[in-house]
Amino acid sequence: MYLKKGYFCAMFMKKRFFVIGLIVTLIVSACGDYNKILKSTDYEFKLKKAVEYYEEGEFVRAGSLFQELVNIYRGTSRADQIYYYYAKSMMGQRDYLMATHYFKSLLKEFPGSQYSEEAQFMVGYCSYLLSPKPRLDQTVTREAIESLQLYINLYPYSDRVDEANRLIDELTDKLVYKSYLNARLYFDFENYKAAVVALNNSLKEYPDSQYREELMYMLLKSKYLLAINSVEDKKQERLSSALDEYFSFVDEYPESKYKREVDKFYGTVADLLNYDEQQETNIN
Repeated sequence: MYLKKGYFCAMFMKKRFFVIGLIVTLIVSACGDYNKILKSTDYEFKLKKAVEYYEEGEFVRAGSLFQELVNIYRGTSRADQIYYYYAKSMMGQRDYLMATHYFKSLLKEFPGSQYSEEAQFMVGYCSYLLSPKPRLDQTVTREAIESLQLYINLYPYSDRVDEANRLIDELTDKLVYKSYLNARLYFDFENYKAAVVALNNSLKEYPDSQYREELMYMLLKSKYLLAINSVEDKKQERLSSALDEYFSFVDEYPESKYKREVDKFYGTVADLLNYDEQQETNIN
């Protein structure tokens, strides 16, 4: 029995070493073939192999070959093909900045290329992939929206229009949330004067914001707190502004979850306005 176990173990180890050896041989052979391609001066052959590497998902190898071929074919009728595949190889490596650069180069130098439509979409899509989290600067997000909208305008009947619109909606939601966060920041830090400006801007820029009710509530509360803590020469104007904001809020959200609180704002503001008016009448 022990002899059989030893025999089987030996056979297993032999097979294991054989498989490992075969894998190593294949890797070495593949590396050798790739190095030969890299050193080759037959650029048509090199282009053919680069495309094959790309189609097989070997994006690093394909990218290295296309990077060389970009300079070789620059200014020729084949340059758009090289730009296209190099950009796609960079996407495969998640280097979206470089991919964007070559898609844009293709569009600039070969506006009538067979790759133009996809390149235009990919410029927007790469920017979409580069779009940062909402709390960060959203310049790239805006660029993505502009590029995708340009794609829709140029190719309104494309099969990718629905996808482009979906991406634009997603990116716009991010901008809306960014705007909401910026406005809320001033409110949370009790800088109500700045909050009024930021909240108004957010509501004006994105009137259909999913955060509209909360933004309007914060705007009303900011105006209310700013008014009741105001210096006398600005108090009357700010109380009136808070009162107008109250009526706008309850008109739009009569059943709001903030209704009880904002009604208290109204009571305080109305009392202060009546008191100020009485004082002014007594003085006169």
